[in-house]
Amino acid sequence: MQQNIEHPENDACYEGLAVNKGIEQPDPVNPAIAERLKHLKKKTLTTDEYVTGLFRGDINILSQAITLVESARIDHQAMAQEVINRCLPNTGKSVRIGITGVPGAGKSTFIEAFGKFLTSEGHKIAVLAIDPSSERSKGSILGDKTRMEELSCDPHAYIRPSPSAGSLGGVARKTREAMLLCEAAGFDIILIETVGVGQSETAVHSMVDFFLLVQIAGAGDELQGIKRGIMEMADSIIINKADGNNITRAELAKVQLQNALHLFPPHESGVEPKVMTCSAYEKTGIKEIWENILHYCSETQQSKYFDIRRSEQAKYWMYETINEQLRNRFYQSQKEQIREAEEKVQHNEESSFAAAFRLLDNYFKEDTKL
Repeated sequence: MQQNIEHPENDACYEGLAVNKGIEQPDPVNPAIAERLKHLKKKTLTTDEYVTGLFRGDINILSQAITLVESARIDHQAMAQEVINRCLPNTGKSVRIGITGVPGAGKSTFIEAFGKFLTSEGHKIAVLAIDPSSERSKGSILGDKTRMEELSCDPHAYIRPSPSAGSLGGVARKTREAMLLCEAAGFDIILIETVGVGQSETAVHSMVDFFLLVQIAGAGDELQGIKRGIMEMADSIIINKADGNNITRAELAKVQLQNALHLFPPHESGVEPKVMTCSAYEKTGIKEIWENILHYCSETQQSKYFDIRRSEQAKYWMYETINEQLRNRFYQSQKEQIREAEEKVQHNEESSFAAAFRLLDNYFKEDTKL
């Protein structure tokens, strides 16, 4: 309990001025509850509990399973892989859509409008948003849920933001694993929102069926339209914010981008990418975008490209996982040697290339002894 405060004003030398000690203040927390909370431990789920919970669509279990996947602990990673392997027979039945665009294009607003339309059509959707992390503090705001107020309250929608943590490739791999868990939990449409800074687009493109690029009018449309890379990856381009006084500019940007796409080689899917306009704010053009996605999926399934792309993606992520594990193992086993090499390189005692080859040779020699 808190002790009464002694007031020096009550000393004899301050006669004539008295300050009462006041009433005894209670502890801010009930001592009995505080003691009980100390011994309360979070229950650790078993693999069976994770799998059973996912199959019955338990959102809390799904969130815990994704946290398990994102954990860097070795024991968590081992359990996560076991959970995913057991869930694999129940995956692959959803439509996977990647959504990217420059900051300010209205991706989150579009996803909310698009998601609400899909749930009204009877679909269950999961939104996996990759949130950029600070290079200094390594922290992330993870504020995508707050920007999708209506969708986050929808019982048929699930939103999960994940930090990029300075490693877009690593998080993209974990995003793919989170996607599989969402499919096992019964979500039939998965929306993946990228950071929108360049590298993540390639990673997300390699795990989705349909890649949607969100653009806005008046942002250098002619120049952006003839740039390769992101434009070639897009299965469709939408011009958002086509409302009010911006409708004419949006229609002009649509024509310019459609003309620019004709300069590129034919799309590997065999389906010509379509440029469309919409207003996420006024919720116009959303239905037409969904119909275009369904048309694309139907055409690619008939041509077998849909299944071929998914099998190629599975192979791609196998090699990505091998590369990541080799890289992590190298850096973990060569910590001291790397520090010494850094000193030599910084003092021009050894070239960067010589130091790198020496470290790799040392790693391979140690590896063969194991």
